[in-house]
Amino acid sequence: MDLGLVGLGKMGGNMRERIRRAGHTVIGYDRNPDVADVHSLGELVGSLKGPRVVWIMVPAGVATQSTIDELAELLSPGDVVVDGGNSRWTDDEKHAEELGAKGIGFVDCGVSGGVWGLENGYALMYGGTAEHVAQVQPIFDALKPEGGAGAVHAGKVGAGHFAKMVHNGIEYAMMQAYAEGWELLEAVHSVTDVREVFRSWQEGTVIRSWLLDLAVRALDDDEHLSRLRGYAEDSGEGRWTVEAAIDNAVPLPAITASLFARFASRQDDSPQMKMIAALRNQFGGHAVENTK
Repeated sequence: MDLGLVGLGKMGGNMRERIRRAGHTVIGYDRNPDVADVHSLGELVGSLKGPRVVWIMVPAGVATQSTIDELAELLSPGDVVVDGGNSRWTDDEKHAEELGAKGIGFVDCGVSGGVWGLENGYALMYGGTAEHVAQVQPIFDALKPEGGAGAVHAGKVGAGHFAKMVHNGIEYAMMQAYAEGWELLEAVHSVTDVREVFRSWQEGTVIRSWLLDLAVRALDDDEHLSRLRGYAEDSGEGRWTVEAAIDNAVPLPAITASLFARFASRQDDSPQMKMIAALRNQFGGHAVENTK
């Protein structure tokens, strides 16, 4: 099928390539003309056969809203817009209503996989009506990992981004646990090879995981993470997870503490946050701040 893809950054560019490898036609638009296939949203829409599917991979908030506003004037009844960025789930119902008034469908999709998704596939969590999801299904099938897992129709509009938000909250807590364990091992004199302790956990232990593999990879690059500053940003989804927990009276002590630990990283050079920064760079290509 034909797909319009808006936003060809670290995630969007690799997604375009994976979808093309699956035999679909992808027409991409980005503000950077060096990576774009077309040079305006109007040209993108005009290049697609109806009913059209346009997938947005731009930053949450103003950028997403302005893109949806422009597409609402360009698309036709029966077309579908997919928001695959990290939008807040509360925005999805608004976008679905705005587009629905013009007969345009809307699907929200949480996407996980980072810089590894091109080869490994992307975990997908999507929300919307069965009709609109079916229109996008060939693209979901192209992006997901091989096998029966890795993608889910999570529920109504908003469910995809809500599920991805919770996923990221869990990710915060898991990374924090590895970081705290790493700092404690580094702090004692009796443990002389912390990197190899982490490596030994990769097989036969209940805490083995892809994040652990990435931690070992980061330590292989910089054994004591001495080149990194102990500073880690938060994407916003950790905050939203904690806010949703408060709204629903659900206790989330580990996820909440991991979010607050990131705030602490902005006050002093935190050894734990060196590991968090290294992990975020490993799985998502997120920028790190090097020591001077």
